[in-house]
Amino acid sequence: MSTEAEEGEVISALPNRATPLELFIGFASIAVVGFGGVMPWVRWLLVEKRGWCTEDEFINLFALSNFLPGGNVVNIAVLIGSRLGGFGGSVAALAGLVAPPAIIVCLVGGLYRSFGHLPAAQSMIHAAAASAAGLIVAMGIRMVYPMRKSPRALAVVAIVLVASVGFRVPLVWMLCLILPASLAAAHWTRK
Repeated sequence: MSTEAEEGEVISALPNRATPLELFIGFASIAVVGFGGVMPWVRWLLVEKRGWCTEDEFINLFALSNFLPGGNVVNIAVLIGSRLGGFGGSVAALAGLVAPPAIIVCLVGGLYRSFGHLPAAQSMIHAAAASAAGLIVAMGIRMVYPMRKSPRALAVVAIVLVASVGFRVPLVWMLCLILPASLAAAHWTRK
């Protein structure tokens, strides 16, 4: 467990600014390698590689991005871009996240149209889907790991997992039900 002084040193060590080019290159690099699921790569870039935010900040950004309209990765790119580079940073981060995959999808779409009927092409698609699923599971484990000492947080994670995977409760209902319940539980336990 870190002290407040250590936490202050970590927060002050985080960069306050990033150039639009740095944001574009950072998000473009994860967009290119993150086929099928870029959130694990976004976390790696922001927290581990560049240190643009702490683990707690990333979890908060991730939670906020799920409530905002649009894709959560897009929302995180815009939020981090704005924080580090203002409006230009938001535009650069968003362009870096969207442009390379758009170009790749257009190229792959053309190839699939010509060769999609081949068994080798079908095998590659199945392999990419399995890889994306593995990345999403790994990110989920990394996000739950810091909560391992909080039974209340683990209980909320377990309820959400059982409801979404076991009972296939839609995301909208999960947000409408679990958010007020978890906020009430947090408020009640702090008194």
